Amino acid sequence: MPTLILVRHGRSTANTAALLAGWTPGVALDERGTAQAAALPARLAELPITEVVTSPLQRCQETVQPLLDARPGLRAHTDERIGEAHYGEWSGRKLAELKDEPLMEVVQAHPSAVAFPGGESMRAMQTRAAEAVREWNARVERDHGADAVYLMCSHGDIIKSLVADALGLHLDLFQRISVEPCSVTAIRYTRLRPFLVRLGDTGDFASLVPREEPPGTDATVGGGAGAP
Repeated sequence: MPTLILVRHGRSTANTAALLAGWTPGVALDERGTAQAAALPARLAELPITEVVTSPLQRCQETVQPLLDARPGLRAHTDERIGEAHYGEWSGRKLAELKDEPLMEVVQAHPSAVAFPGGESMRAMQTRAAEAVREWNARVERDHGADAVYLMCSHGDIIKSLVADALGLHLDLFQRISVEPCSVTAIRYTRLRPFLVRLGDTGDFASLVPREEPPGTDATVGGGAGAP
């Protein structure tokens, strides 16, 4: 079965403003995110990518555009199932404010029990994304062969949930996974089991440098802004 390259969108204006964007329209890449997207074709130059599948949201569409420009024969498809989690009433709110919501503690410790007010459950988010991957695996194998490589551009929580699915981890453990903006995660699917072969690879180690204010113990809902 194919190898899936999962790319999180580049850093967005919502990331730098510390907002939970969700499906809020008009959230674009910021200057750094645009540079990250521009570097993506060179980072993936050796991969024979056969298809590109992207979330319909602007920040993902902008992330894959340089890759599509560099490979004119590459087809792009939009799939809403790998769009961001539907955060409902939390969409567009500051992450600092959301920390005080009682539900945030559940998001961190027991996400499989969470349904966002006016939005979807985290279980539903993972299910739709995993179903999309399985359908695209079959389609890519049918059209391009069992050793094909294809790319999906999606969002932090979606990618984390797909990694958990590939590893056989319960959704309650997915907050232990971290994927930075424009990071590359690769999963090689086989008939019996998937293999996680890359996780959150950005090509640099800036995010590991100790900071004046150490990161907290909670996971950033939506994925965070990456290295400063």
